[in-house]
Amino acid sequence: MPLSWTEIRKNAYDFARNAKDYSSEQGEAQTFWNDFFEVFGINRRKVARFEENVTRHDPTLPAGAVAAPGPARRGRIDLFWPGILLGESKSLGKNLDDAYHQALEYVGGLEPHDKPQYIFVSDFARLRLYDLRPSTVFPKPEQHTEIQLSDLGQHVRLFGFMAGYQQRTYQEQDPVNVQAAERMGRLHDQLEASGYRGSDLERYLVRLLFCLFAEDTDIFPRAAFMDLVSQHAGPKGQHLGPLLHQLFETLDTPEDQRPAALPEHLREFPYVNGDLFKGGLRTVAFDSQMRDLLLDATRLDWGQISPAIFGSLFQSVMNPQERRTLGAHYTSEQNIRKALGPLLLDEKRAELARLAALSATTRAPRLRAMQSELAKLRLLDPACGCGNFLVVAYRELRLLELELLELLYPNEAGTQQGLGVATLVQLQVDQMHGIEIDEFAARIAEVALWLVDHQMNQLLSVRFGQYYARLPLRHRARILHANALTTDWNEVLPNTDASHIVGNPPFVGHHYQTEEQKADLRRVLHGVSAAGVLDFVSAWFWKTAEYVQGTDVRAALVSTNSITQGEQVGLLWGPIIFRFGMKIHFAHQTFKWTNEARGKAAVHCIIIGFGPQDVPVKRLFEYASVTDTQPHEINPDNITPYLTGGPTVLLTNRPRPISPVPAMRYGNKPTDGGHLILSDEEREELLAAEPAVARFVRPFTGAQEFINGQSRWCLWLVDMQPGELKQMPLVRARVEAVKQFRLASKAAATRGYQNHTLFRQLAQPDTAYLLIPRVSSEKRPYVPIGFMPKDVIASDLVNTVPNATLYHFGVLTSAMHMAWMRYTCGRLKSDYRYSKDIVYNNFPWPAEPSAADRQPIEAAAQVVLDARAAHPGSTLADLYDPLAMPPDLRAAHRHLDRLVDRLYLRRPFKHDTERVQRLFEKYAELSAPLAPAAAPAKGHARRAKP
Repeated sequence: MPLSWTEIRKNAYDFARNAKDYSSEQGEAQTFWNDFFEVFGINRRKVARFEENVTRHDPTLPAGAVAAPGPARRGRIDLFWPGILLGESKSLGKNLDDAYHQALEYVGGLEPHDKPQYIFVSDFARLRLYDLRPSTVFPKPEQHTEIQLSDLGQHVRLFGFMAGYQQRTYQEQDPVNVQAAERMGRLHDQLEASGYRGSDLERYLVRLLFCLFAEDTDIFPRAAFMDLVSQHAGPKGQHLGPLLHQLFETLDTPEDQRPAALPEHLREFPYVNGDLFKGGLRTVAFDSQMRDLLLDATRLDWGQISPAIFGSLFQSVMNPQERRTLGAHYTSEQNIRKALGPLLLDEKRAELARLAALSATTRAPRLRAMQSELAKLRLLDPACGCGNFLVVAYRELRLLELELLELLYPNEAGTQQGLGVATLVQLQVDQMHGIEIDEFAARIAEVALWLVDHQMNQLLSVRFGQYYARLPLRHRARILHANALTTDWNEVLPNTDASHIVGNPPFVGHHYQTEEQKADLRRVLHGVSAAGVLDFVSAWFWKTAEYVQGTDVRAALVSTNSITQGEQVGLLWGPIIFRFGMKIHFAHQTFKWTNEARGKAAVHCIIIGFGPQDVPVKRLFEYASVTDTQPHEINPDNITPYLTGGPTVLLTNRPRPISPVPAMRYGNKPTDGGHLILSDEEREELLAAEPAVARFVRPFTGAQEFINGQSRWCLWLVDMQPGELKQMPLVRARVEAVKQFRLASKAAATRGYQNHTLFRQLAQPDTAYLLIPRVSSEKRPYVPIGFMPKDVIASDLVNTVPNATLYHFGVLTSAMHMAWMRYTCGRLKSDYRYSKDIVYNNFPWPAEPSAADRQPIEAAAQVVLDARAAHPGSTLADLYDPLAMPPDLRAAHRHLDRLVDRLYLRRPFKHDTERVQRLFEKYAELSAPLAPAAAPAKGHARRAKP
């Protein structure tokens, strides 16, 4: 057990007094080092070596260069603690800069896993420490801390790493996390190749993970596990399997119940408990290679591992395909905080800041009350995976408690008053609860929470100068291995005891769900006839709403943005809001859920915080684009399920426009196997062979052709007489192929369709029409739309508006309609998917404008068309490329935007969110006679104070 700071400080003063007369590198260096280690309660012989042979590498040489051979290039390190410390002693008064550069040459000759985190040089009177870690308070190795030997007692915390006191900084992609997972991955492969598979393999690796972490965080004696593997496994590792089996039994046995003949190298391990080592596993038959892999893993500093990230990385080693992009699927802390901050942590931090500003006597009882409230929190993640959300939540709550304790007991007053740190801490890991369908991930989550609990206990030890570890493990997180959608969550955590629900449920679109997932979704959303079109994540939102209704529980869940777009909104959020009584407290609009790992996994996500209670301040986080990582916050009076301000109204599939405008149609659907469609070459060949077909060949355009300037053709045989088909055998052959294709269809309606000369669905306008692509890139500032003559056949990949005017074109291509479309349309991946029944038919057009209002818009719309025409060599894809959009076209659109905006609000809109809020207000007015009125918004969004 590490010494307390009080003991270390006393030892430091004694050491400084005894070593003040040391002066000779040759005669007294080793005594100096042995005594220095004893200051921290460490037997130097167990962890560090003297006079380590090494090949020196000049750090000034270019990378890859080799120095001239010779005896001068060999050296001996005065003191070497692999992976931790390299020490160089010089006689009194010698240049310490020279000693440092000599040490750097030694570092250059070491294997990567042996390179130290610190260099310590001394001439006995002066002690100089260099921190070489990449994530350190020292930006460069050349920056260091130097103290006098006589002042060691005052600065002993500088060497806290010696006793296992290390303050951890948390980074989303520390190399050590990936290195650790890669080592475990290699060991996993070897164990599996040896025939050790299945659940035993997963549980075995989790136990090894705990042992590796425990050794570097002083749960185990320093280097005890490394010594076990290196010294007692046999020359070829043949004894390692039985030895580890015996170790696991020892860790599960209280010290007073262990056999008297238990070897000393096992007796020194503590009783762990916590069920982690309960139950026997098959013994592994280790060979020398497997033993070396485990020994290699012990050389890494596992105390630096971030449990919040490592759990997912560790899980990925189990899947070779995932390991090729190791780290691609973990949830970054930055994104976890986007949910936890507004849900819980921001409020608690603000409360603590308010209390800190009070006088010491006034704040003390309030701080104790706040600590009691923190200890009553109970969190549930119903799709917890490896526990990332729970780990970060628990760690941040422990950090809050630590700040609170420092306010209550400043300057280590707690220990001075005789209060042990064990009596100060109230938060426990059993406040965290989770449900996870994958058993291995569930077990990792349990261990990860223990690991972070110990890291927080170490930090507490540093701050209060008294070692604290919770061994044996008596509290454990409640992580249930089960299907969350078939489990009563009250069995894991009664909703009367819960405080918060948080998590990142699985994202599976309705097209990609397995039959089992579809069945689970239908079971949860009982009574929703159209549940089959909902994404899988909807089930967690629904179950959360059921679970928290009638309580004071608050929730925050991550989802793909699909559940806030298109027809899914009404199907899911109608019951959640109006049946279960949920209110949206905060939301992050669409952003890219990604990380800095190799093979980045990016999904377009949203976060929604909700609950049965109202909150005084709603928080809406907007992103300028989906690739932005930092949002800005506004505070609307209400947040809709479309993640806008304004009244809560839910759009339904409306068969006709809500405003008095021309109806929109779908395009024409061939369902022909491609036999009625012609490329340029096929058209030329057909016309050459059968010229009479010319009057039946029409231009055929879909979204791709329209936007990218491509050409296709179709056989439009609507007016063909029966006798004409006989005169065109090539066309007849194509029609016969259409017939055979349809007869082979799985759809009965298609098999029964008799008119094989025609498209399966006909909707061609008999006038000129406005064409709107059904799918368009989200990168474009405007969805390209345009007028088409009636003889151009529109495919089913576009929508058409016959009899549209320049006024209709102007409004539909404006920023106002684009904003509405972005918030209400569905998505195909990240592309906009324009819907006739949701987007167009629900769009609240301006109140019937006067001729004076229409004329400027029509004129501005024509300017947009003229600007396009001024670039005849460019496609619409070129013209609406955000980087290449011509200035005249951009200016024409901006002028049109201002004119259309003015029909909705006389003052300029500040952003799209404000536009959409106004549109929902207009929609509520228009739909009021048709449906129950929604509660009106009190006003426009307020900007959050910076």
